[in-house]
Formats: sequence, structure tokens, C-alpha cells
Amino acid sequence: MKLFKNFYTLTICLLCCFTLLLVPNPNKTNLDVKADTLTPNSKASVLIEYDTKQVLYEHNSKQALPIASVTKLMTILLTLENIDENLLSLDEKVTISENAAGMGGSQVFLDANTEHTVSNLLKAVIVASANDASVALAERIAGSESEFVNQMNTKASELKLENTNFVNCSGLPAPNHYSCAYDVAIIMSEVLKHPTYFDYSKIWMEDYPHPSGRVTNMANTNKLVRFYNGCDAGKTGSTNEAGYCLSATAKRNDMRLISVVLGADTSKTRFADASDLFDWGFANYSSQKLVDSQSLIENQVKLQKSKANSIELVPAENFSYISKKGEKPLYEVNYELPNAVSAPIKQGDKIGKIIITKEGVIEKEIDIVSNQDIEPIGYFDTMRKVLDKWSL
Repeated sequence: MKLFKNFYTLTICLLCCFTLLLVPNPNKTNLDVKADTLTPNSKASVLIEYDTKQVLYEHNSKQALPIASVTKLMTILLTLENIDENLLSLDEKVTISENAAGMGGSQVFLDANTEHTVSNLLKAVIVASANDASVALAERIAGSESEFVNQMNTKASELKLENTNFVNCSGLPAPNHYSCAYDVAIIMSEVLKHPTYFDYSKIWMEDYPHPSGRVTNMANTNKLVRFYNGCDAGKTGSTNEAGYCLSATAKRNDMRLISVVLGADTSKTRFADASDLFDWGFANYSSQKLVDSQSLIENQVKLQKSKANSIELVPAENFSYISKKGEKPLYEVNYELPNAVSAPIKQGDKIGKIIITKEGVIEKEIDIVSNQDIEPIGYFDTMRKVLDKWSL
């Protein structure tokens, strides 16, 4: 066992050194590249902006293709949703089944009938693309992998992913298991809504602890996390059928981009293609936030039958837009608010709305809501006000 452990450690170290040759030069830039000069070296690719989901570049982005372990993005998403809904906790221990332990491909070598925390299993999926950990989580959440796959496809339908169908939770080759670059980008955008994801996605190397005391060395399969400025998450995948695939995200200043590359010939190509997409996106586009849900709206709305003298109002959601650098804003923001409102008012109650237009056409309407509870004035409060007036 000691010999195996030393051999596995040496193998991981050699692989990490080898990947230095496979990732793009971090100092390389394509700041002058134009959309029509981007030359895709993969079967399909797409670049979208996270907040708006606006497609900035695409090449065969709706073509259904095998996506290998990029499949695990949906497994990760459902796991995070179960955690957020308190149906699963990171500290909970999961017993590994014979089925999960027997998975081939990339793995952290879980032993059957041992217990592992959800946190460690999720980390193994995100960092090391572990098939055994993926199946273990699927069985815990849904009772079986097949039922979990049903949930994956249900979620795909909810997200209106028209070119996606899952057969397993790991991405191992299977007939009728496919997605497309655009759909993968949407799944990634949903994963990014969960802050817990970033607790694991930024890890470069870490040991996976087993109950027996042995450890498995994990290295992040997404090399851009270390070698691309702003990249903090992603998911790789590769099989003979799918080629080399990658979904990654990077953020600079206030703009987050998601790039997806499917069907590249080599690992080096997928990382280079994703980097080129990021370079082009950050060089040519900028994100502007027109409406900020965290900022109070100046208002002159009068409060009636209320203890309070004023009301705090905020937008119910953000609104950002993407534009090519140097272009003038095409949007106009208008506020519709009543002259007065009466208590009681609960936090979140709609008070008015924001109308956003683009070239005279309504692009978006956003509710303006109360940022606080406002209690109605009581009988004694009314009498006190009356007495205060008399005393004057």
C-alpha cells in the first residue's frame, strides 16, 4: 500500500509538471483580436456574460455533443441546491456504496462501506472530477443514480436547455448522453449563484483524507484557475468520444465571463481556446450596472397613517448591460412612484417600478420595493399628535 501511495503521489506530481506545457502562456494576450478573426480550434464554443447571459461569441454553440465530465456541473448544481434547501449538510456523512466505489475513470479511490462528509465528496467532484464521489452524492440525494439522473433532466427542462440529455451523473460515455456549449454555459451560470462553490473551485492542490488514514492527492483539473488572470472556477472533461472539453469562468473588475469549449483535439487546445475567448471578451466588452438592488432610491413618497416619517425604497433586482468598449449607452432609466402610500407596509412590498428602455422600446421593468417594515400609527399615537398640535 505504501508503494502504491508513493507511486500515485509521484504520478500526480509528474502530471502537474506536464500540464505546465498544456496550459496557455499566462502573459499571452489577444487584446487586438476581433470577432471575425477568432479561429476556433474545437467543435463548438461559446462566450457569455454572466449577469445578462448575453452571448458575445459563439461557434456551433447549439450543436449537441458529448461533454464528458463537464456533465458534473449539473451534479454539482443539484448538490448545492440541496444544501441551500437544508436537505443536505456539508458536515453530513455519506456511506459509500459498492456501486459508487466501483466507478472507473477519474476518482479519489473511495472504499465501499466507509463514511465521508458531503463537503469532502463535493470537493472531490469539483477539484478532481471524481466519478466515485459524484455517484456517492447522487445516491445520497436521490436514492439511486438513475433517479438522480431524472432530477438532472428535470432541472435541464426547468432551465429550458433544449439540446441536453443526461444518462449518468459523471459523464462516462453513454448513448444519448449529450449537451451543447450554450446549455453548458447556462448550467455553469446557475452553479455560480452558489457562494459555496467557490470555496472549492479555487483549490489548486489538496489531499483527500480517507477514514483509514491514507490520502489521495488531488490536483485541480482546471489549470486556468492557476494560470489565467481572473479565472476562479471551471470544469473539464475528456473522453475519446467527446475529445477535450472545458467550461470555465473568469472575472475582471465588474464583469464575469463564462467560456465553454467542446470537442478540442488536445488538452492544450481547450485551455488555449478558452483563454482566447476570455482575452477577446475582456478586451472588447465592458459591463455597466444601471440598476443596483443594494442602492437606496431617492424618493419623495409621503407616508400616511404611519409612525415613520420616510420610507426606504430599493430595486427588487439588478440590471446590467454589456456593450462594446467605446459605445455610448443605449438605455434610459425612468422611475414610477406614487405620491403617497399608507401603512402598514412590509419589507419587499411593491411600491412602484423602474422602466428601462432601449431606443424607445421597453427592455425591462423592475419593481421598486420597500426596504423596511412600516408599522401603522396607533390610537394613542394619533392622540399624542393631536395633543402635540394643541400644545403649540
